[in-house]
Amino acid sequence: MTNYQLPITNYQLPITNYQTIMNFIESFKMAGQTLLANKTRSSLTMIGMIVGNASVIAMIGIGEGAQNFVGGQVKSLGTNVLIVRAGVPNASRSSIRNAPQTLIVEDGKAIASQVPSVQGVSAELNSSELVRYGNKNVSSLIFGTIPEFLTVRNFEMAKGRFLTELDVRQNNQVVILGSELAEKLFANTNPLGEQVRVKNVSMKVIGVFAEKGTSFGTNYDNSAVVPIATMANRIVGRKSPYGLAVTSLFISIQDESKMDAAQFQVENLLRLRHKITTEDDFTVRNQKDLMATMGSISGVLTLMLTAVASISLLVGGIGIMNIMLVSVSERTQEIGLRKAIGASQHDILFQFIIEAVILSAAGGIVGTCVGVGGILLVGNFTPLQAGISPVAIALAVSVSGGVGLFFGVIPARQAAKLDPIAALRSA
Repeated sequence: MTNYQLPITNYQLPITNYQTIMNFIESFKMAGQTLLANKTRSSLTMIGMIVGNASVIAMIGIGEGAQNFVGGQVKSLGTNVLIVRAGVPNASRSSIRNAPQTLIVEDGKAIASQVPSVQGVSAELNSSELVRYGNKNVSSLIFGTIPEFLTVRNFEMAKGRFLTELDVRQNNQVVILGSELAEKLFANTNPLGEQVRVKNVSMKVIGVFAEKGTSFGTNYDNSAVVPIATMANRIVGRKSPYGLAVTSLFISIQDESKMDAAQFQVENLLRLRHKITTEDDFTVRNQKDLMATMGSISGVLTLMLTAVASISLLVGGIGIMNIMLVSVSERTQEIGLRKAIGASQHDILFQFIIEAVILSAAGGIVGTCVGVGGILLVGNFTPLQAGISPVAIALAVSVSGGVGLFFGVIPARQAAKLDPIAALRSA
């Protein structure tokens, strides 16, 4: 007899697994029917989870979009660029005319010739001025610069030509217009060869830039470029005892890996030229470091916004628990009847937990759709190319399901512990 009992024992496990699966399916059906019987209440309960998931997914997507936007802004200026500005670090300047005048064009030439890793140097003197053509007036940012500006600053020509060394040496009254500025002044007319007035100084249009876009608040398409000597002598009237004063030097480096070494060499060279023994009268900024800093700031802001949005998930979970507790009190008779005909505490517990998880998971799925829709809208109507993160979606839906499970346990245990006789009497 002992030998024949072993096969019978071996077949008990599949039967048990089958019964477990059938019980789960039955509990799932009953939970779904119960929730569908109260569609309005179930929908309102899911709102907290919908808002929570949508907020988390949208915040993460928008945060990624912000990081990409900042990275694109920096890359448009060049990640291998050092920027030298006149004035001590962190000093505030109300206008270009109040800036220190110790940084000069000759500093840029010295850097280009004496720092081996430097590819090119652009000297700039900038000011916001009014540009006029006929009866049209446009406020624009004017760059007084040198021929190296085109390559160092990654600009491209759409029409005409750029500045030459002769333009700078002879103080030629010529100007290159940004694409948007040219459109505002000339509409569909070819601007080449026309005369415009920059702060009452007549300038001949010799070129138009290709579209460049906006970077860190500066709209380069609404700007114009003139020779730096013309800018200093005729437009801003900037004089310096040291030479032709500039407000900034843009320095392109041959290799990004040599940025730190190049910055060290540039700082030492300027200190020697300016005979500095105490505080620097210039500031050097590394675009690569700026991009890393801006990326870190965007990451922290994204994390903070996501944490705030996650509070909605907690609120949604509390809402699910409240509704399930109400459901337990309303279904006392049903629970007592089910236990009276043989349902175990485990069966009652399992059904209420399934109901809570269905509510939270359904809210998570709907919230995911809403969040993705919000990301697409942001991408279409703002410069932020917000990204849809599969990891964020999976995390949000998983967390919402976990929240439903966590907050569904208390009402489920309360329902499972009801005494069937007391439940039937109270009903």
